[in-house]
Amino acid sequence: MNIGFLHYQLGGTDGVSLEIDKWKRVLEEMGHTVHYCAGDLGILTGALIPEMYHHTPVAERLYRNTFIALADYPGPDSVGDYAAELERLTAVIEAKLRLWVEENQIDFLIPNNLWSVAANPAAAPALANVMRSYQLPTVAHSHDFYWERVDGVALTCAPALELADRFLPPRDPLIAHVVINSLAQASLRERKGIESTVVPNVFDFDADHGWGPDEYNADLRKRMGLRENDLIILQATRIVPRKGIELAIDFVRALDAPHRRARLEQEGLYDGRAFTPDSRIVFVLAGYAQDDATGLYLGKLKRKIEESGVDALFIDEMVGGRRTLREGRKIYSLWDTYVYADFITYPSLWEGWGNQLLEAMYARLPFMLFEYPVYVADIKPSGIQAVSLGAETHGIDEQGLVRVDPEVVEAAADQAIDLLIDNEKRQAMTAHNFQTGRRHYSLAALRGYLEELVG
Repeated sequence: MNIGFLHYQLGGTDGVSLEIDKWKRVLEEMGHTVHYCAGDLGILTGALIPEMYHHTPVAERLYRNTFIALADYPGPDSVGDYAAELERLTAVIEAKLRLWVEENQIDFLIPNNLWSVAANPAAAPALANVMRSYQLPTVAHSHDFYWERVDGVALTCAPALELADRFLPPRDPLIAHVVINSLAQASLRERKGIESTVVPNVFDFDADHGWGPDEYNADLRKRMGLRENDLIILQATRIVPRKGIELAIDFVRALDAPHRRARLEQEGLYDGRAFTPDSRIVFVLAGYAQDDATGLYLGKLKRKIEESGVDALFIDEMVGGRRTLREGRKIYSLWDTYVYADFITYPSLWEGWGNQLLEAMYARLPFMLFEYPVYVADIKPSGIQAVSLGAETHGIDEQGLVRVDPEVVEAAADQAIDLLIDNEKRQAMTAHNFQTGRRHYSLAALRGYLEELVG
């Protein structure tokens, strides 16, 4: 079949784009042809519908006025003006989707998050109208739902309520719903009366281990301004509040405490490198902050970094979903950053699943995490071993950033230092996690799901 994948943006380092790449690969191995359609394609080839992108002024305005407050339509009929703008953008997107379906003879649709997150609310009714008009069987792949946002939502008016009821997601016999964890499955059933299949995130654990130093990435450490005996603590996620990155700052500050540096200097690093008095412990943030809706979170993190004295680098301008050139400058893939990392931080407060866990497991790197609800419910039972910050927060600071018990942070830092020194202990943990991922979260497992859903 000709299968159409749709998302607000593709080709990036966000978890949805990365997961779409894996589904595409498996479906093509099954004999299908895949076509992309998005508001931003990055360096990928496909149908570009700019109006589908979720960071246009009109899409962001509609999102705010659907889920936060009806505040951007100051006329006497603010509800009517909101509804009219929603209808106008819906019509534009729908017309372009119809052309895409007809030109590519699309037989089957796999939208990702268009009917669940509604980051661009107009894309939801536009796609539903096209699906029903052409009677296209569809797998709705919902990685997150709008009601899961940690900062909360509040449907603002009758048209917003109608949008959510009819299209987020739609109820239709043409649609098979897929979620990525059991908590989402339960909430979708409870809120909408919709049954769904849980398909966890996966990774190609059976591939040859392709992440290593090579000619392309050989200068990455130098480009970052780091030396061979500096430690890289990598945060590979997007920079958004639910990622809990402030907890990673506390963790890195604890790693850099004098008594822990003394252990590193005395015993040396796991791979034989010396750790010297002038060695740096650097917190490297490789993800982008584009989806920080208010733009405030990044500023809060930078203030916390400065106040904490943590040595941090933001390298999103040199990292992308794939190796490429951008304005004549070499762009590294996200995978290149794992090659030179010594340790991964993943302190998310909420995740639909957790792509960076799989990446760390595949890269055979130890990682720290906060035990977010889906990890506790669906992932931890598989036996993954991690440095844990526990599952309970400990209030917020004056900036509104989350904290955990300082004693928990200190204990996690001690455990991490062991893994940065003791190669035998490190290898035992990372080998165990690799085999756990291979057993539960491989592409072979994904193919089994897709054969049932798509055929």
